[in-house]
Amino acid sequence: MTDTAGQPVANFETLFHQAPCGYLITDDAGHIAAVNDTFVRWTGYSRAKLFGTKLQSLMPVGDQILYATHCIPQLGITGSVSEIAVDIIGSDGVRRPALLSASRFAATGQEPDSVRVIIFSAHERRLYEKELVSALRAAEESDTRRALAEQELQRLALHDALTGLPNRAGLKARFGAVPAVGAATDSMGEGNPLAALFIDLDHFKAVNDSLGHGAGDNLLVSVAGRLAAAVQAPGAVGRLSGDEFVVLDAVAGTEEAAALAARLLDVLAAPIHLEGIEIVTSASIGIAVARGGDNTVEDLIRRADIAMYRAKERGRNRWELHRPAPSDPAVDRLRALGELRRGIGEGALRVHYQPRIDLRTGRASGVEALVRWQHPTRGLLPPAEFIAMAEESGLVRPLGAWVLDETLKLAESLRRDDHHGAGLEFAVNLSARQLNDPGLVDMVESALERRNMDPALLLLEITETALMSDPGAAVESLTALKDLGVGLAVDDFGTGYSSLTYLKKFPINELKIDRSFIMGLGLDTGDAAIVGSCIDLAHAVGIRAVAEGVETSGQAQTLQDMGCDLAQGYLFARPLPEPRLREWLASHT
Repeated sequence: MTDTAGQPVANFETLFHQAPCGYLITDDAGHIAAVNDTFVRWTGYSRAKLFGTKLQSLMPVGDQILYATHCIPQLGITGSVSEIAVDIIGSDGVRRPALLSASRFAATGQEPDSVRVIIFSAHERRLYEKELVSALRAAEESDTRRALAEQELQRLALHDALTGLPNRAGLKARFGAVPAVGAATDSMGEGNPLAALFIDLDHFKAVNDSLGHGAGDNLLVSVAGRLAAAVQAPGAVGRLSGDEFVVLDAVAGTEEAAALAARLLDVLAAPIHLEGIEIVTSASIGIAVARGGDNTVEDLIRRADIAMYRAKERGRNRWELHRPAPSDPAVDRLRALGELRRGIGEGALRVHYQPRIDLRTGRASGVEALVRWQHPTRGLLPPAEFIAMAEESGLVRPLGAWVLDETLKLAESLRRDDHHGAGLEFAVNLSARQLNDPGLVDMVESALERRNMDPALLLLEITETALMSDPGAAVESLTALKDLGVGLAVDDFGTGYSSLTYLKKFPINELKIDRSFIMGLGLDTGDAAIVGSCIDLAHAVGIRAVAEGVETSGQAQTLQDMGCDLAQGYLFARPLPEPRLREWLASHT
């Protein structure tokens, strides 16, 4: 890469910074490690500001979800993403339309895994298109040259450069609208409905990683040849991107489509020799047969794609049929995410508070904040209806920050206006994703300062499962939170798989026994033994024991006899909105 004078390295550095497009290097999670001058000038950010920042954080929320749910998984599977339309928000807050392409490079020597990202601004793309137009006009000087140029452009636009198969645009151009069931079409020449088979090679990344991208390309070319030979006209095989192929063909029904999928799996199973190594390929295939709601080839391919992911989940090297349903789960999820995003922004969330009782005195020692969503059509929804979705999409970060601030705002108000709230602890739940958020500690610290809250009166609850998913990282995060002076609790204890060694290492203040064991008190000796053991364990490591889901006076008395410190449940109070909580505190002091 360099000679004795080092000149080629200098030239490479100049090309990197003066490239006509934005060029960035990130890690797998999107943290920016290097960025060229073009991107710095285009966005207006300083290089120091960009270093360490997640690339997707420069995008609107919708594009952040696209990058997290499509681009990052695609990079992990195929190693590349090609021309994804996104907006980049500059330092002035203005959105800049752009096209994003990325390639993932595996670690070599001392260099770690990296993702290299190219971003073309819409303006630069228009200039590029103008250059193409100029080239076409130059070709018009000769009828022969013009005809050849048009033919080549048409071929490039409609075909995959590596395999020569039709690409997505080529398939759409050939088949147009999807034939309805029983309708004859000129393109297919039959009265049978159209079927799409979405084919994704299993473990293709392993070939790229072990033998290199050249071998991976050879494998794709070989697979393309086998598929094309196995599908007879007027059916067609296309390559979408990476290791994704699509077969479009007329079929008599789902049984014929399934038979075609099984035959393609057999065709792909024959060994392929690459660089002296015998490779046995397999694939996951999703099948969709045209129905009344499919108006385009894109609709049909989308349903086949959904079925393909189901085949992946169920063990790979198999096919799955996308069966018509009143609603599409993928579409429903996107719709629900949009509703939740709007709900967070438009104030549709509510916080209810459940009192926590000191079993020795019978007085309220604090409250637990529990978020609800006032859905426009489904009414007041509990956390189980939307928290998992919020975690998967990343919306749990703004949602969690809002719940914490709302809770501390109530604490501030009670401390100032109502002597009944003096000294109460306020418990707020943290999700697994929040626990792994590098900005969590700063967010908690800022919220405490903003509300002038004594950190000792804030208790953060983390589920046992979230802690044990990565105990080492959990200890680090909890220690940083503990240094702020806040209390920490292990929620739903007994439902996961905590190691006693790690439990001793976690800097926690209390252990919350899951309600499933409390319900068995007085009915199941096994549950009583588990609850007693949990209480003894908590006291052995010097922390409080808290019982959740207490519903009867008998349960409360048993817990008191066992030495349990705190309890909460319907016996004392349901989760209450703020006005009713104030009334409850006033009447139960």
